[in-house]
Amino acid sequence: MPQRDRQEQIELLLDHYQAPRHHGAMPDPDVTMPGGNPGCGDVITIYLKGNPDHEHIADVTFEGEGCTISQAAASLLMEMVHDGRLTLSAVLALDYNTMIDALGREVVASRPRCATLALGTLKAAVKKYLWDHGVVPGEREGGAVDSDTTGLVFGEGAARAAKTSA
Repeated sequence: MPQRDRQEQIELLLDHYQAPRHHGAMPDPDVTMPGGNPGCGDVITIYLKGNPDHEHIADVTFEGEGCTISQAAASLLMEMVHDGRLTLSAVLALDYNTMIDALGREVVASRPRCATLALGTLKAAVKKYLWDHGVVPGEREGGAVDSDTTGLVFGEGAARAAKTSA
């Protein structure tokens, strides 16, 4: 991804916040995964549909509420998955620093949890999808607990936890 100056990074965030990509509930997802950031009340719900080969993503969308960074990050991530045609294992291998760099490290430096909430939630959705289909990701594929999501919550009750702790 090309380097952007601070103003370009801010414009990118605002564009994704004001016109989110792949936004909205999916009618029949394989996985619906909520995620929340109790530190500030951000909430993201990822809707994931896998391909029958259990390796590729057929579709992924999101809904959410929260700060500009968390919502723009979710939109940008959805665009990355769709445009890059990322596989399930590629999503699990995504590094949180990659997400922060894509958003603009300087702009989101003070809000890393907001910047990575969508990625953590998407990874949790992928892991649930794989688990539900009898494919358990191993350490190499990213099946280990992600230390970069400390403080974020995923799954049932995530939205409530994010809202009550903020």
